[in-house]
Amino acid sequence: MTHIRLNSLALGALALALLFGGPVVGQPKPVPGPIPAAPTSLKPPVAADGQIRVDQDKTVLSVMLAAKMPLKLAVMSKPDRVIVDLPEVNFQLAPDFGRKPSGLIRSARFGLFAPGRSRIVIELARPASPIAELGEVLGGAAYKLDLILEPISAEAFQRAVQASAPLEEAKKTDLPLAPQGDSRPVIVLDPGHGGIDNGATGFGQSLEKDVVLGFARELKAKLEEGGKYRVVMTRDRDVFVSLGDRVKTAQKSGAALFISIHADTLSAAPSVRGFTVYTGSEKASDAEAARLAEAENLSDQIAGADNEDESDEIAGILGDLTLRETRSYSHLFARTLVGQMSGGTKANKNPHRSARFRVLRAPDVPSVLLELGYLSSKADAEMMQDPAWRGQTASTIVAAVNNFMAPRMAVGGAPPPKP
Repeated sequence: MTHIRLNSLALGALALALLFGGPVVGQPKPVPGPIPAAPTSLKPPVAADGQIRVDQDKTVLSVMLAAKMPLKLAVMSKPDRVIVDLPEVNFQLAPDFGRKPSGLIRSARFGLFAPGRSRIVIELARPASPIAELGEVLGGAAYKLDLILEPISAEAFQRAVQASAPLEEAKKTDLPLAPQGDSRPVIVLDPGHGGIDNGATGFGQSLEKDVVLGFARELKAKLEEGGKYRVVMTRDRDVFVSLGDRVKTAQKSGAALFISIHADTLSAAPSVRGFTVYTGSEKASDAEAARLAEAENLSDQIAGADNEDESDEIAGILGDLTLRETRSYSHLFARTLVGQMSGGTKANKNPHRSARFRVLRAPDVPSVLLELGYLSSKADAEMMQDPAWRGQTASTIVAAVNNFMAPRMAVGGAPPPKP
């Protein structure tokens, strides 16, 4: 196996990780069974100096690790992917690492999959067989992970998928219980993407997952200022949360309102700007809404998690009437939100749209998906990261929530009047 030489920055990062993070002891090759979580009392080891090289018909993805650790390797289809699970590491790789096709690799992603667990997901350009090798370098001061890909037939790849050991799903932590006697309405904020799923990448290498998490924290603080609501976030750190768990968070917390927060990108049209509010529907209102829903619904696959969509079964139990009423409330809040936000920030030319978003499938919780703007627009990208804009926009959303919730709170929790 060919070794690469660490540059000075990567070597320094690895030395710091060894000093403060400590090693995670394990086997150098893929092992069966669950990957143990990294100890919470230690800083996670660094992963640095990522490289991809093509050697004739082979493609090798390499990463330098500051500690020896167990690995778990699997392959998945639709699309064809290679998954590497490992204890939590601090990825310090170049922002554009793995984003461009190279050999057998169409793209590669990396990040926190669940608390204490990290994941590398490689989307394949064609079927390939993976071999993971973890070798000691620098006299044991670091370890080099080589993921070697060799082309195989589609039939052989499908056999490998069937034989592949199932991967652990990202387990959702228990929701905090409301104090006894706390009858305040629950507002669930859902910062999109997270962890291994970066979402859209925009102007200045801004990442959607970071932009929307920062905004959601601002909005949570504004909603809590008045003391009217109990606010729950589907994630409050850079971690992956499946679409199904986002919906379950809204349902299990008894949410009165669910707001999923995103930031779109249109690389082919960088001049497009403005916020858009989406509601759930079986048929998309237009081609752009359909495109966005299709992209957002792939979030689980991007992270290497193929969770089943349980919403159709739930809808069948609760009945079409409940679903129709909930969607009418969702549309009511969407119109309220568009009207409130239009006075202080730029709206898209068609600011209220609808499509079949999986994250909006709770049949008993009014739900909207808010695209704050377009990260592909320099003006929008800079605006969304401006503290003054975030504060002002969060305040307008709070006003929309207050307007929507006022009739319900006036009658002690009854649904708002039908639109």
